[in-house]
Amino acid sequence: MYAAQQSALGVSFNKKGFMADFGAWNHEVAAALAAEQGLELSECHWAVIDFLRDYYEFHEMPPTPKVLIRELGQRLSPHTPCTKRKLEGLFPGGGCKQACQIAGLPDYYCHSC
Repeated sequence: MYAAQQSALGVSFNKKGFMADFGAWNHEVAAALAAEQGLELSECHWAVIDFLRDYYEFHEMPPTPKVLIRELGQRLSPHTPCTKRKLEGLFPGGGCKQACQIAGLPDYYCHSC
C-alpha cells in the first residue's frame, strides 16, 4: 500500500494522489483537487463526477468510459454525440482517470478507465 499524505483539507491521499477514504469526499474537496490540476468545475464536470460516485457506490467499481459516455451523453453534449474525446476534453489531465481522482474513487478501481 502507498504511504498516505494529509492535505490541507484534512483528507488523506496516497502517493498517486487518490483519496484514501471514499467517504471523506465532498464537493469542497473535489473543487480543491480540480483547482490544483488547473480545472474549474462546470456543470458538465459535476455531472461526470456525481455519476462516477453514484455508480461506484452502487457497483463498487467505476464505470468503463463506454458506460460513462453512454449514460451521460445527452447531459454532456445535448446536440452532438458524446465521445471519449469530449470526456478527455473535460478532464485533460487523464480523462476518466482524472475524473475518478477528483470524484474520490480509490485508485485501484480506476484501472478500467
